[in-house]
This record gives sequence, structure tokens and C-alpha cells, in this order.
Amino acid sequence: MLKNIQHLTAGVLLTTLSVGMTFAQNSPTQPYQGKIGRNLAETQQWWQEKKKAPANAPNVVWILLDDVGYGAISTFGGLIQTPTLDHLANNGLRYTNFHTTAICSPTRAALLTGRNSHSVHMGLFPTTAIGAPGYDGYMPFEKATIAEILRENGYNTYAVGKWHLTPPSDATAIGPFNRWPTGRGFDHFYGFLGGSTDQWHPTTWDDTRKVEPEADGKHFNTRIADKAIAYIAEQKSVSAEKPFFLYYAPGAGHSPHQVAKEWSDKYKGKFDAGWDQYRETVLQRQIALGVVPKNTTLTPRNTGVKAWETLSADEKKLFARFMEVYAGFVEQTDYEIGRVISYLKKINQFENTLIIVSVGDNGASKEGTFVGIVNRNDPSWTEEQRFQKNLEDINLLGTEASKANYPLGWAAAANTPFRQWKQDANSEGGTRNPLIIHYPKGIQDKGAIRNQYSHLIDILPTTIELAGAQVPTIINGYRQEPIEGTSLVYSLANAKAPSRHTVQHYEIMGSRAIYKDGWKAGTLHKKGEDFSQDKWELYNVNEDFNELQDLAAKYPDKLKELQELFDSEAAKFNIYPLKDGTEKQLDYTKLFQNHDANRVVFYPEASQVFGVASPITPLKSYTITADAEITKGTEGVLFSVGGRFGGVSLFVKDGKFVVANNNGFKITHLVSDKVVPVGKVKLRYVLNYKEAKESNDAAGIHQLYINDTKVAEGQIVKSQANIKSNDEINVGKDLITQVSDRYKGPFAFTGKLESVVVESGDHVSLSLGSR
Repeated sequence: MLKNIQHLTAGVLLTTLSVGMTFAQNSPTQPYQGKIGRNLAETQQWWQEKKKAPANAPNVVWILLDDVGYGAISTFGGLIQTPTLDHLANNGLRYTNFHTTAICSPTRAALLTGRNSHSVHMGLFPTTAIGAPGYDGYMPFEKATIAEILRENGYNTYAVGKWHLTPPSDATAIGPFNRWPTGRGFDHFYGFLGGSTDQWHPTTWDDTRKVEPEADGKHFNTRIADKAIAYIAEQKSVSAEKPFFLYYAPGAGHSPHQVAKEWSDKYKGKFDAGWDQYRETVLQRQIALGVVPKNTTLTPRNTGVKAWETLSADEKKLFARFMEVYAGFVEQTDYEIGRVISYLKKINQFENTLIIVSVGDNGASKEGTFVGIVNRNDPSWTEEQRFQKNLEDINLLGTEASKANYPLGWAAAANTPFRQWKQDANSEGGTRNPLIIHYPKGIQDKGAIRNQYSHLIDILPTTIELAGAQVPTIINGYRQEPIEGTSLVYSLANAKAPSRHTVQHYEIMGSRAIYKDGWKAGTLHKKGEDFSQDKWELYNVNEDFNELQDLAAKYPDKLKELQELFDSEAAKFNIYPLKDGTEKQLDYTKLFQNHDANRVVFYPEASQVFGVASPITPLKSYTITADAEITKGTEGVLFSVGGRFGGVSLFVKDGKFVVANNNGFKITHLVSDKVVPVGKVKLRYVLNYKEAKESNDAAGIHQLYINDTKVAEGQIVKSQANIKSNDEINVGKDLITQVSDRYKGPFAFTGKLESVVVESGDHVSLSLGSR
């Protein structure tokens, strides 16, 4: 029986956990140990042993925010008010030297398993998988999640919010479900499987079943807080002594930044001084809090970010409003987290709950462009045109009619005092996030700072040690491989304890870095360029907190040493082959098909299909054929893919057959020149795609047919043939958000709909189009 878990990386001991190893209790049925008599009086009864947590084992809550940089929230000096997180930190510990992977799915995979992201096959997203171990998107069962481990230790386990770890071909209502949350150790899950969701109209799953859209107007943050409280209440009602694990992962502050006006209006005028002044103010607050060294100075503005004082009055007005909405979104998230914390206090569970908060899964997002995003724009527009459209739509920010993300100037500000941002695995701005640990039973030094180097793979072993749990050698029949993180328990009571996590690698889309004993080498890869030509930098981050002094030229031997160490780590942890998404060999479309044929039949009895069941491929020809029976006055949606922010919908309105193509910034309608006749009909839409270069270039024709008679035809441009949404596939109605502005959802079809057939491939659509 093993007494410890040990893992060596590059010859350095990363972790030694003082936890026992045992076989999982869900092994084959235990041998009967009673005695069978001729009757019950002569029988010595025996019951199989049930899994039971250690006496007084704590509840565990992990909170993972999304796209929140180091300098955003008040808990670490930012100007966004987060009183709940402030309370947890002021009565727990702030870790200032904590790191993530620089982007979403890799962070989540590493956090949940306690192993490095490439080690668990999640070097990027499930939707960008390639056939190589570090990137195929299939997290090995030999590397169990925290939920699987704690469930084997007598815990109930719950997850709410964002997942983003299921291979796309598995992410449908038919599964397989072994890589959904409920397949990776969670008793229950309520949330979304992808990278983001509409906060007002979320695409939501309850365990493995779709949630029908609700018209109660609740924000997604409120929904997951309600669900978390309900899970806890039910568990404590049924088995009060049993501990629970809650993984609480809101979609905030990832785009779309959507929140009620009452929250964003709390920040009216608060950001009028701009992002440069924000950085100055926040740095001083950070120094006062002790979360950055006293001698810290600001990095230069990130490339492309303009000085606030050079902006026009309209630019300042628009850009300040973007940040007001983002701040309101994050504060509302904190409020909903506070509701869960308050409930724990109400039921007297707060004092016996370990709460660990990673404030962000990476640095602040650089995906909002220099002028921000209110909604999708025409790709052919200039930056000035995008700005003018944003200004026109300023009052949409935060509402259900927006998919907002703030300008890059605010992303840089939210990362104060670091340079660069999300995706940049070479930079502290991409990888350093605040960490809060709150545990009344285990922390005496309340409100203190910890500066030990740490990484999110350390959270799992920390939790296991504090919970007094055992890590089974076999879980669900899979022999477990070593945990790769380092428990932080050694630092809880000792601020001066030397860091035990001494080596750590990073890689996202070719940008990469290696840390060892206070030294860090990294390179920012430019997409499409030869990886061998990437320029490496060298920093002593023990003395140069935010990477101001590149020492590569001064210490070439140290740089070479670290580059060789990275190469060694890359071989060990599946980092190679490097890729940046521009390679000609990549074809991600295969990942989205859970069938071999180019033909799928949909039935109205399954009116809402989430996931990747549609064979519609962006920028390809396809046909959609509905077999229906029409009566007098029949109207409604036959079939729709997507919603308000992009999609295609076939419907009958005012007696006419109509198709709407929505490219996210413009909706076009093709309407039949004849009335749909009463009786049984075939209603067919044909898109004949022709390769086009620019978004507004002609890209073929599209046509409508009633019983094989062409009743409408028109040209289509490239952007209108680029349907990408698979989250909203509706048959006989248009749920969640609507593709067309000519009806209100669900606009259910009032005739009789037999089926809808979707076929893709030029050979199909061209032959039908020539009839």
C-alpha cells in the first residue's frame, strides 16, 4: 500500500502528499461475510461497507471565474467591487504568485485533474483537437478529476456553470456521456458545455438533458446560484453528516458581457478617467494591499493601445461604457457567489467549508479588438466603421441584444501591473491570476499574503490533503497515474516557507515559457511564423515581478539552460507538436460530426437539438427539405439553426415560404413568389455555394422550392453562407433566441410537420438546384 504520492519533473520533486492510497470502493461486489441459515433467526446478516468520508471532513467549494485579470477586482486592488471575495480573502489568504495556463479549457482540465493540461490531452480546446496525445481533447480516465477522487471518499459532488471539456462529437443528447461532468465524477451538473453562453438566454444542460428555455428573465449567474443552493439544501436534508464538493464556474467575465442595467449603472462615470489612470490608481492600491512589491512600476502600454488622452470624446464615452458593463457583470457575479456563501452560513456549514477561488482562468481577454465589440461586425469594415457602429449601438451594451466584449485598453488595465493578456502563455499577464483560500479550521493567519510560487495543478493536492482524503490507486477500473501538482498546505501557516513548486511549463498556440527557481524564459509566437525563429526572452521574476528587464543577452547560458529544460518538459508532458492554428494540415470540421453521412433527418418530436447533429458546414452547399401538411392559416418555423447572433431559419408567414439568413450583423430574407398550397407539401431551401474571397463577395445562389417548383432565387454573399452555430437546432419552432426579426419565438409551426432533412455536399444541392 503506497503511503505517498510522488511525482518527479526534470529531476525536481514536485509533490509529496501525506495521503494514503487505496483501491476504489466501487470495485466488484465484496465477498459475503455473514452466515446464511435456514431462516432469518439462524442467519447472521452482513451489509457491504458504504463509502464514508473521514469524520468532520470539510465541504469543499471551488470557484473559477472566467477572463478576469490580476488587477480587476477590489480584492487585489482593482476598481470592480467584489465584497464577497473581499470577505473570503480578509478571513483567509491571498496568494499573489499563482498561475493558470493562459486560456480556458487547458486551465479547467489542469485544475480538475491536478495534472498539466497537455498531460491530460487538453493543450488547447476540444474543438481544435488534433490526433496527438497533448491535443486530442480526450482527458484520460487514468488521470481522475477531483470529483472522481472525492466521490470515492464519501462526498457528494456537484458542478454548475461552464465545462468546456467535452469532445464536440460527444456533446449531444445521445452522448456518450463519459466525458461530460456526470461522467467525470459529478453527481449532478447544471450549466453549458461550450466556451461561452448568452447570459440572458443560456444554452443549458441539466445533467445530460437539455433545459427548455425559460421566460422568467433570470440571469445565468442567478440560475447557477439557485441551483448550487438547491443541491446543497437537498444533500444536507438527506444526509446532513455527508460532505459535498461544489465546482462553481460561472461564465463571467467572459464575453458576452451581459448584465442588468442596475449593475452597470453603479459604475456610471467611474471609468471616465480612462485606462491609463486606472492602471496608476490600481497599482497604488495593490502596493498598499501588499499584493505586489513596493517597488513595482507599470509596464509600457501593450502594443496598439492608445493613450487615453489622445482619444476623441466619442471614443471616451463608448469605451468607458464598455468597462461599466464589464464591471457590473463581475460585481453581479460576486453578489451571486455571496448568496451561496450566505446559505452556507445559514445552515451552519460555512465554518466547515474549504473555499478556494481562482479569480480567472487566464489573464484579461484580448479578444475584444481595439474598439470593442457590441455585436458581430462585417469583417470587411474598417476599424473606424466598427467604432461608429459600436457608438450607434452603445445603449445595447449589457442587454440581450448585445454580445459585448471590452476594448483592448481595458484588458490591459485589468491585468495591472503585468504586460500582455489572455492567450499569451509567455507572459505573466496571460498566466498570473489571484488565488484566495478560505478555511476557518485550517487558517489562523487571517487576511495574510502568501507569495509562494503556485499553479492551478496545486489546488487538487491541496484539497485532498486538507480533506484528509485518500487517492485510490484504481478508480472505475483505471489504474491512476501520478498527480503532478504540489500541495500548498505547507504554506498555510508559514508565510516564509520556500516554494515547493519549482518548475512549471506553459504553452498556448505556440507561445510558451518555462519557469525554474525564480527564473523564467518565454517567447511570444506570432501566428504563421516558423517556431524555430521565435525570439526568447529571459526574466528573473523574483527580482523583476512584472517582466520589465529582458536578461536574455546578459545571461545566454541561463537562457539556453531553460530552453533545454522546456524541451525536456515538452517531451515528458505531450507539448509537441507545436501548432498555432494556421497550419494547412488542420481540418477541425471533422470534430463536429457525430455521423458519417452528409444527410440527417430531424423530427418535430425532438424539437430542440443541442450540439453537433447538423451536417451544415460553413461555406459549403446544402439543402433543407421539410415534409409538411398545410391547412388554412398555417404559419410558423419549420427548422432553424442558430439564433439572434447568426443562423438560418425556414418558416411560413402570411402564406409565404421564407428563409432568413442571419450573419450576425445583417438579416436577409428570401420569400416565395407563390402562396404555400393547402395539403401535403415539400418545402425545400437550396444553397449553392461558390468559393468567394471577401465577406461581401457573391458566393453563389440560394433558392426556395415548393413541391420541386422554384418559387424564389437570389444571390448570397460569403458571410451569409457562413453558418457556424450548432448550439440552437430547432425543429418546428425557434427557441432560445430567434434567427429572424420577422417573428417572435418560439413561433411554433401550426401545421403538421413530418420531418426535416438536411443534406450537405455540392453534388446534392447542385442537382436539386437545376430542377
